[in-house]
Amino acid sequence: MEKKRKALKKLLEAVEKEILKKPNRKTLDRLSLFVGYQDWESFQEAVHGEADGLSNYED
Repeated sequence: MEKKRKALKKLLEAVEKEILKKPNRKTLDRLSLFVGYQDWESFQEAVHGEADGLSNYED
């Protein structure tokens, strides 16, 4: 029983560590595309700056 408890604890620690990781740049860019921005920087400008995202649709 103790072995199983230790194994479960190690598994939970590994999962928790993975969940708390910061996503890489490629993932952030893809998420930004999903919500209508060209890349992570454009999304950040819209969230924290004056940009409204319409420039993403200009030709």
